[in-house]
Amino acid sequence: MDQSRSSVFTANQTSRATVARGSAMEMEVKRGRFRLSVLEDSAQDCEVQRRIEREVRIREGACKLLAACSQRDQALEASKTLLTSNSRILALMTQLQRMKEAQAMLRAGRRSSDGGSVDKRLPCTGKVAISDIRIPLMWKDSEYFKNKGELHRCAVFCLLQVGTEIHDTDLVIVDRTLTDICFDEPVIFTDVPPGFDLRVELYSCCVEEEFSMGFSTRRLSRLGSASSKKFMATLETAASCSSHSSGTGSPGGESPVLLPALSVRGPKYHLLAHTSLTLCHVQNSFRTHDLTISDTEGSSFWLPLYGNMCCRLVAQPLCMTQAVMCGKLRIRSESNPEDWRDVYGVLSGSDLKCYQLQDDTDSLETPLFTIPINKETRVRATERDPALHTHSITITNQSGDETTYTIVTHTSEDTHNWMEAFWQNFYDMSQWKQCCNELMKIEEPSPKKMMVTLTQGSLYHEMVTSPSTKTRNHLQPLNRPVSSEIQSLLSTYYNDSY
Repeated sequence: MDQSRSSVFTANQTSRATVARGSAMEMEVKRGRFRLSVLEDSAQDCEVQRRIEREVRIREGACKLLAACSQRDQALEASKTLLTSNSRILALMTQLQRMKEAQAMLRAGRRSSDGGSVDKRLPCTGKVAISDIRIPLMWKDSEYFKNKGELHRCAVFCLLQVGTEIHDTDLVIVDRTLTDICFDEPVIFTDVPPGFDLRVELYSCCVEEEFSMGFSTRRLSRLGSASSKKFMATLETAASCSSHSSGTGSPGGESPVLLPALSVRGPKYHLLAHTSLTLCHVQNSFRTHDLTISDTEGSSFWLPLYGNMCCRLVAQPLCMTQAVMCGKLRIRSESNPEDWRDVYGVLSGSDLKCYQLQDDTDSLETPLFTIPINKETRVRATERDPALHTHSITITNQSGDETTYTIVTHTSEDTHNWMEAFWQNFYDMSQWKQCCNELMKIEEPSPKKMMVTLTQGSLYHEMVTSPSTKTRNHLQPLNRPVSSEIQSLLSTYYNDSY
């Protein structure tokens, strides 16, 4: 396949709904009775609902785990899972509500418009990673240096959200022996637009507070698929009511989606501080950001925060990591107009790399030469040249020594595709701004962290493993035998949820 003929907007295309050729549905689409976008909306709705149902199962399992815990550390982890799952359900329900409202407006306002409209140019998405979070503490001198007063200990973690993508950090136990709350592992968000809003929330729970486990195993055994179906029905009712009341509720025509309250006893986390990070905060180094503290010193979960958070926030736009356009080209420099060179060009980020052969791109060969593409570059399509028998593209770099290159493609269609690729690349770089000055490095989570993420909530595995010595910031295995009924419940939850 000639890659030069591929569309420049590949990175921005969403998955298209497919209709079987020759089917009755295809005929209805051709007759204009159905719009293909309706099928796409249905597919997106189903995907969001599938994610909601998965989080509902995790929520239900977290309630079971919380009721079955006999160790404080295990209860803290189960309560953290419950809060994270609730946040994801709320975000997904809000997205589903917005999708329903957008579909209703589309059907009401564009019933006669079967031809659609020309899509506006959209910037590429990318990866955003936050790592090495440091939140300084400001203990009193008598507490930190003189070690006086009651030892105040809290379990804290961060909840990080971009749109409907929500991650949580490890749980950390904090007391006066620590000067900073540290979350080292990177958290990576994928498919993020340049206008993202990364919300960081710090939750805290006093570990000295007494709490009751509440549920008996007999009551646990009655929590099954029926409760999951009942909960989903409640969610659908909430979404339906919110959709019908749109425009009469909160400002902006949105009504909040509320989750049914849970009567589960156990440790409770409270929002201690929060902040929001956007594209302007992205920098290839550590930066300090202000925190908004949500509570006062009188709260049991309170910690003496300094009011700042230090972290490393980086981004990798797709235009910097993937080829925007590639294909065979003929290039000459203005300094040597008779020297035409046949190359294989790859436009990626701020460079047009020219290789001798296409295979050289896979073997990581050094390109023959590279043409810088940045905000100082001028690209234009020339009129049809009788000598060249085709249209051509000129690239002029005005920074430093002004150099002009002339590019000729095999067909006029290829010329059009390359021009669109250049304009799209310029637009992507203008939207991602400083993220396109250089490729920022994103560190992947360590294998150990990834393994913990994949087995999140598997308290059953903690129960059946042999006791081992762990630090106070990690879960401790149960030291007493667990009934077969609880083991069966936990094993079923783990298998169904993951």
